[in-house]
Amino acid sequence: MSNIISFEDEKKLYRVYSEYLRNKFQTKVYKLPISLNITCPNRDGSKAYGGCIFCTAEGGSFENLSNKLSVKEQIEQNKINITKNHKATKFIAYFQNFSNTYMPLDKFKKNIINAIEEDVVGINISTRPDLIFDDYMKFLKDVKDEYNLEITVELGLQSSNDETLKILNRCHTTNDYIDACETLSKYGIRKAAHLILDLPWDSLDDVYNDAKLINMTKTDEVKLHSLYIMEGTKIAKMYKAGEFKLLNREDYVDRVEIFLTHIKDDIIIQRLVGRSDEEGTIHCNWGESWWRIKDSILEQMKRKSNYQGKYFKEDDFYG
Repeated sequence: MSNIISFEDEKKLYRVYSEYLRNKFQTKVYKLPISLNITCPNRDGSKAYGGCIFCTAEGGSFENLSNKLSVKEQIEQNKINITKNHKATKFIAYFQNFSNTYMPLDKFKKNIINAIEEDVVGINISTRPDLIFDDYMKFLKDVKDEYNLEITVELGLQSSNDETLKILNRCHTTNDYIDACETLSKYGIRKAAHLILDLPWDSLDDVYNDAKLINMTKTDEVKLHSLYIMEGTKIAKMYKAGEFKLLNREDYVDRVEIFLTHIKDDIIIQRLVGRSDEEGTIHCNWGESWWRIKDSILEQMKRKSNYQGKYFKEDDFYG
């Protein structure tokens, strides 16, 4: 089945990540996921145990290679996998799972240096808002300047509601996110936020606050997720016990539309909806493919003559 919205129309509705990369690097750019043998402070007891209630033992993506492989081995194998089907020439090394600044500085430096290759144009580092340290960011700035790389730190914000963050066992606050963005800005590092827009404990007011927080902190990029529930997680036990009710598909579509129309029009959207491994999934995207959900969002926005930034106001402050 063909998409309802053409790519040309899609680009009129929001700032598409792939188009941003193509314009910047003059070719299509592919992310190379990297998995390290690390953890998070809400897993190892320094802040809590068990990790985020939605997180599996793998700590993130289900598509990564084994973390027993070195950084360079993962990069090379992922390049081979991608170039089987695509004429890929430029890549972003993406440190994806767990908290990739939660390690000694010398180990962090080694991982970043090992990701630098001639055809790698950028490095993305996924971590928590409370794990942004000056000496780590100073090193990233030096790497950015020396190798002419685009460096982006992807922060797991998830929600702007501190009470929801407690339920999720995130063990950080929105103030941590604000502080992290200030530090990243000081060193010229791009800021990306991960948000789950259909958390059962968040209201529409929280979605508006999400947008205000993203605007206020001058966040450069956003990656949106719908909530998914995997076997073996704390949230799976809560769901089976009837402790919360899932939002429906239409709620998610509406929330994404509200969020997009209230953020600045220059913020890059990495994606509108996530996906999970079919094996072990209890709930993801209401049993539909991710692109059907995406099409529904775009079709609704087009039908209502909405677009990213339509209702953005400079004086619409967070809090």
